[in-house]
Amino acid sequence: MPEEPANNISGGVGASAEFDPETAETHAEAVVDELGEMYWQKAYGGQDAFECLVRTILSQNTSDAASQPAHDSLVERYAGSEARSASETRTGSEATRERSDLAESLANAEQSELVETISSAGLYNQKSEMIVGAAERICEEFGGADGFDAFVKDEDPAEVRERLLDIHGVGPKTADCVLLFSGGRGGVFPVDTHVHRIARRMGLAPADADHEEVREHLERDVPAEKCGFGHTAMIQFGREYCKARKPACLDGPEACPVYDLCDRVGVDEVAESVVDPADAAD
Repeated sequence: MPEEPANNISGGVGASAEFDPETAETHAEAVVDELGEMYWQKAYGGQDAFECLVRTILSQNTSDAASQPAHDSLVERYAGSEARSASETRTGSEATRERSDLAESLANAEQSELVETISSAGLYNQKSEMIVGAAERICEEFGGADGFDAFVKDEDPAEVRERLLDIHGVGPKTADCVLLFSGGRGGVFPVDTHVHRIARRMGLAPADADHEEVREHLERDVPAEKCGFGHTAMIQFGREYCKARKPACLDGPEACPVYDLCDRVGVDEVAESVVDPADAAD
């Protein structure tokens, strides 16, 4: 069974889950179970909440492969050796606190310096503003990264999601990624572009469903302990098989491992053409 790709934003702690397409109770669970026989079997949680938030903001509208170097550079500058160098004139607990609290470092960051640091992620002016603003909010409301981490992991998920969505630049997918990859919350199925496309194409959600409606259908129909895996595996499936312009099924039924579970909404195998599922439903 393949390892989870290193360029996924997931991270966190792994745990085995049971996947059996023969005993699935819903269409969506059957799809996730089939992916469970193809890919890594892992549950999620354990990431530092603020770093997870920053990582997910950096990944917005870009690939994980492009955003990962920006994330690594940001952590090195604001929580790594450069941050340690900047704190050498301080002593004792004050220096330790600066080194360990990424939120505090970023709340006090020069935006021009942060722009330079994350330039590989694209939309760097916009993202730097979001990151600094989020850091300021988190320091003000939670006292820093540790307080925010405890809030995400311990409080009611609905309240956490509501508070996250109130931060400028945090949308539903970003909030759900923090709940999943940091909080380890079961029943959270973040919806990105891949998941949105595949769920509607396969008939797991209405063809014209928006991202939130897709999330509601998947979280209703996929067991809570399988949602995190379903999210990451569906993204990988979209990269390898169910691509936007040329899904594998156009090469014949044998080319797609979940062909028999897919409604292929918007896919015309005879004409070898593909449209958005919403357009096919018109």
